[in-house]
Amino acid sequence: MLAELYGCKVHALCWMTNHVHLLLTPTCCAGAGLLMKGLGQRYVQYVNRTYQRTVTLWEGRFRSYLVQQDNYVLACYRYIEMNPVRAGMVAHPGDYRWTSYRTNAQGELSGFISSHAVYSDLGSGSAQRAEAYRSLFNDRLLGNRGQTTVFVF
Repeated sequence: MLAELYGCKVHALCWMTNHVHLLLTPTCCAGAGLLMKGLGQRYVQYVNRTYQRTVTLWEGRFRSYLVQQDNYVLACYRYIEMNPVRAGMVAHPGDYRWTSYRTNAQGELSGFISSHAVYSDLGSGSAQRAEAYRSLFNDRLLGNRGQTTVFVF
């Protein structure tokens, strides 16, 4: 797994048609950059080989933002996993195959998603954490937008 190779823990992800959202914790300074470079190279090679293409795949270079406050971590989880809902691709984040929602909210096993300490603090066991995590999505899924926070990834 690339994340382990470059010393990164992936907490949330959403793989869209033309971009990727990741919430990760690198264990070394260069980890995030190396992970994105490796991911970009391998995925683009795969797509170009599979579909006999030679053009660029991504819209541009990756951007990263440091999440310094714990109270923003779960907001970032939710922002990332709600991306296909906001894009009108699905009605519920659990319906989108290429997101970490099913791991974080429904307890599906994943070989590469690691719980962030803030996520782990949601409950004493995996079922309790998943239930608390799902409750973070209820207002958004029921159409109650409340206060809007914008994150740019």
